[in-house]
Amino acid sequence: MNKVYPDAKSALADIVKDGMLVMSGGFGLCGIAEALSDALRDSGVKNLTVVSNNAGVDGIGLSRLLETRQIKKMISSYVGENKLFAQQYLAGELELEFSPQGTLAERIRAGGAGIPAFFTKTGVGTLVAEGKEVREFDGEKYVMERGLFGDLAIVHAWKGDTAGNLVFRKTARNFNPMMATAAKITVAEVEHLVPAGEIDPDHIHVPGIFVQRIVEVGTANKRIEQRTTRKRPA
Repeated sequence: MNKVYPDAKSALADIVKDGMLVMSGGFGLCGIAEALSDALRDSGVKNLTVVSNNAGVDGIGLSRLLETRQIKKMISSYVGENKLFAQQYLAGELELEFSPQGTLAERIRAGGAGIPAFFTKTGVGTLVAEGKEVREFDGEKYVMERGLFGDLAIVHAWKGDTAGNLVFRKTARNFNPMMATAAKITVAEVEHLVPAGEIDPDHIHVPGIFVQRIVEVGTANKRIEQRTTRKRPA
């Protein structure tokens, strides 16, 4: 089975559809699948529900899908630095499901592990628990959270091989490995593509069994989310 595609557009061409739930890896601008999210935008698909920690910053990554109004709902832990994300939500133009960051990570991990729901103390007695089942265990209250499983996951890895095995680099690992396991189809963009067998098995973060398609995109843009500078000393 050939998993390698020549570019992001062809890797998504026959699998995107309106109304799908998309897992989008990354944290801020670190480890985002920028080439794949741009290809998703160019496909014209609409009414998407996107699971992502946040939507990065204006003009980059998922924000470009917000610009074209292709995202109907975001499931995120915070709005972050994206002004357009905040504006659309406050104007009632974008649905938003807030999930505490650790809970969001566990919901994704649970989805990938085939666990439909779990109980956590996080959010009990707050807005997070509204409309959800609350149960008592050993004298403590816990809120039930549903696992998340997508139609499509788009992830960015530092290195991958032709069998789909992935290696992430440092903090770009973030949400990417768990999202790669939590979707019907996972498409990975990698900076370096190598032959199968070249990656040390002990170094693999996501086994190729979870990855259906892979595309080499070259070295990623190392963008800075918040540039902070000071004057040099005289």
